[in-house]
Amino acid sequence: MTPDIIRDSTVGQLINRFTHGRVLPYAEQRPDYVLPARYRVALDGSAIKNSASTAAASVTTSRTATAASSLKEGAEGDKISASDNAPAARTFLDLEKSDLHHESAPHEPTMALKDLEKADLHHEATPHDSEPVAKDPFLVEFEENDPDRPLNWSRRKRIFVATLISYLTFSIYIGSAIYTPSIPGLMQSFGVSQVVATLGLSLFVLAYGIGPMILAPLQEMPRQGRTPVYIIGLFLFFIFQFPIVFAPNVATILVFRFFSGFVGSPALATGGASMIDIFEPRHAPIAIAVWSIGAVSGPVLGPVIGSFAAQANGWQWPNWELLWISGFAFLVLSLFLPETFEPTVLIRRAERIRRLTGDNRFRTQAEIDAVEGESFLELLWTNFKRAFQLAAEPAVLFANSYIALLYACFYLWFEAFPILYVETYHFSLGISGLPYLAFIVSGLTTFSFYILYLLYHLNPRMAKPDFQPEARLELGLVAGLFIPVSLLIFGWSGQNQTHWIVPTIGAGLYLPGIFLIFQCILMYISSSYPPALAASILAGNDLFRSSFASVFPLFGTRFFKVLGLGGGSSLLAGVNLLMVPLLFLLMKFGPRLRARSKWIQ
Repeated sequence: MTPDIIRDSTVGQLINRFTHGRVLPYAEQRPDYVLPARYRVALDGSAIKNSASTAAASVTTSRTATAASSLKEGAEGDKISASDNAPAARTFLDLEKSDLHHESAPHEPTMALKDLEKADLHHEATPHDSEPVAKDPFLVEFEENDPDRPLNWSRRKRIFVATLISYLTFSIYIGSAIYTPSIPGLMQSFGVSQVVATLGLSLFVLAYGIGPMILAPLQEMPRQGRTPVYIIGLFLFFIFQFPIVFAPNVATILVFRFFSGFVGSPALATGGASMIDIFEPRHAPIAIAVWSIGAVSGPVLGPVIGSFAAQANGWQWPNWELLWISGFAFLVLSLFLPETFEPTVLIRRAERIRRLTGDNRFRTQAEIDAVEGESFLELLWTNFKRAFQLAAEPAVLFANSYIALLYACFYLWFEAFPILYVETYHFSLGISGLPYLAFIVSGLTTFSFYILYLLYHLNPRMAKPDFQPEARLELGLVAGLFIPVSLLIFGWSGQNQTHWIVPTIGAGLYLPGIFLIFQCILMYISSSYPPALAASILAGNDLFRSSFASVFPLFGTRFFKVLGLGGGSSLLAGVNLLMVPLLFLLMKFGPRLRARSKWIQ
């Protein structure tokens, strides 16, 4: 597995290209490589056809020239009568007729060509037949059980790649919450208000919502693929941490926080698509759940990691940690993350076959379709427009609104943690990050339950022909109750006379609710519409929830200080509780809404 992993990585691709396949070669670049039989037949058939066509043209030219010469001589003879010219004229016409008959008659080609055409084009139909036309013999596609196809990789390799993509997501997503312990230091160092300092968090969240609308279409272009976009984005993310660490003013920090979120956004938006590339549909929910661990762990561990660093060495050190995490991720993924997008894998194979044979007719279906396909700007506009059109669909509109609300409450609620643990329980800045570990405990428990739920409850139901996508929402009805319960326990138990473990346990109950609802709703909207629309739906969802949630941290501290922890948490709990019946209505009327959708029809 290791040589293939390195060969298919970004570094391996560069080494292979610069050494012309001598180092880390593919099968097509090895001296003992033999073209598949169907490609050899296509090449041989093309050579025979060209030879036969050349020979026929030569014979025709020779006979025509001879007949024309004879006719000319007869016309110039002063003793030849008009009646004597007739046989010559007939001879010339007969020769032309004979040549045309020779070129078009089915029995004229050689037996080798005839047999080859039978073997190569046995699917071609006669005019009165209705069978489909034969497949292009020069079409490059995966062979049966092809080891280069991502879906055919070994289980160990697929799990390894899934782990890498999850770590990629973690290394980007941690950038949002790891910044929060720096806010007090930024306020002191640059003399700015808390709202201005918090803009670094809000702009980061906003940027990774906007980014997928522009960068995600790049990953759908077969010549680019997913991995180059990931690696280049991760490299820029790493580079952009240096101006933040050495920033002379707060404006520099805010600008590069926005750019960091923008270039890192593909990992957050299309990491799930990479999971679908390498796992079969029945395993996709489990794979996406595994990938979500990286997405959840980032915001949870960010304050834990950043708090002690900020306390010990100042506001720059959480950003140094982010630089180290992303730099290590860049090195590891550059060496080991292969391409998972099938059209891109095939295009690279077609390029190698073209170099080997010198025949440019070897192409993939993606290349054939791209001859008159969309440009990048057209693809970008289509993706952007489609995301907003789909957002107007009732089911998608509700899903976007619900998840945006959950996301906003989550980031707003995080602003209550310093108030409770620093001001009420007098924790130090470093210790105040430890209560976030409650999410790790509840998250692992929730993940284990969700996997069992998929394996033993939902997947068997999905195998039945009458399965409806709305069945995915059933778990969300129960999960939706965890959030208001969590908020009420956290808000009203956060008192001096109550031990800190009580609100911490209450806080831990929030994660099962938000994790399970995210999984249910995202899988519902992506499976309710044609697969070609899934990317636009998820990109629109990302834009919707991130744009909405990015504003809430700006007034979070003021919100809880005016209403109090109990009052503020109760308001959020009430809003979340009101959303649960709406989820039930979507589950009940979802089939009717989908039936009337123009996108599904």
